[in-house]
Amino acid sequence: MTSREAVDSVLGAVAEALAVAGFDEPRRRARRLVGAALGLSAAEMLSGLDRVITEGEAERLAEWLRRTLAHEPLSRILGLREFWGLEFALSADTLDPRPETETVVEAVLARLPERSRPYRFLDLGSGSGCLLLALLSEFPAAFGIGVDRAVGAAVAARGNAERLGLGERARFVVGDWTASLTGEFDAIVANPPYIARPDIPRLPREVRDFDPPLALDGFADGLDAYRAIAADLPKLMKPEGLFACEVGQGQDAAVGALLAARGLAVEATVPDLAGIARCVVARRRD
Repeated sequence: MTSREAVDSVLGAVAEALAVAGFDEPRRRARRLVGAALGLSAAEMLSGLDRVITEGEAERLAEWLRRTLAHEPLSRILGLREFWGLEFALSADTLDPRPETETVVEAVLARLPERSRPYRFLDLGSGSGCLLLALLSEFPAAFGIGVDRAVGAAVAARGNAERLGLGERARFVVGDWTASLTGEFDAIVANPPYIARPDIPRLPREVRDFDPPLALDGFADGLDAYRAIAADLPKLMKPEGLFACEVGQGQDAAVGALLAARGLAVEATVPDLAGIARCVVARRRD
């Protein structure tokens, strides 16, 4: 593609390249890619198909198409992902948040109906900070701590908190799950790595090649992080507190058993929009 081409012509060329490469819904993907590269909204894409692109736009679009054909997600190319209606900056150390993770936020909201209370939240494996910051956006008097093993993730989460105007109510620290944590929390959330190590090579390239290995690798059976987290949950939860975590497909029963062995009672298993058991909710048995 070159400058002095109309958007409509460029859109067709990008869609054809994606189709030849075997991407599904190539026209839809092309619209998103071209719109992002040109800084056009969906409405502007419809009304501006005859606009001529500049040389700089042509170069940027060609580079972004090359990266897309290598299966790099558009969210990684842009360095941004929307989650819970909020915009999060990504880094190489953060998982790219998926829509199904919003099930964890929904589970907490359903069980803490008093939005004005000064709740204390803990997010284990906070990554971009999406879970904790989504909760803080819904509970204006709450405070939260996010813990991640990657320094880069904690830095990215802190930046997201500041950009979203939540920096005064959020702290992000580097640590190994619950190690060295004290105090009690009203709700603890987690989206830990849960991919069994033998399954990682079979993940889609968009995940396997661009999400950080530390955020994917659940070791032999995908459950190592849950074992580490469950060990200290009872002492970190208020008597009426709750724990809500994302789980991989088919892992809900195994995670529930791990929690039960540590003195927690599973209250619910919440499905995502695809009907897959995605979130396990538990409370202290006492």
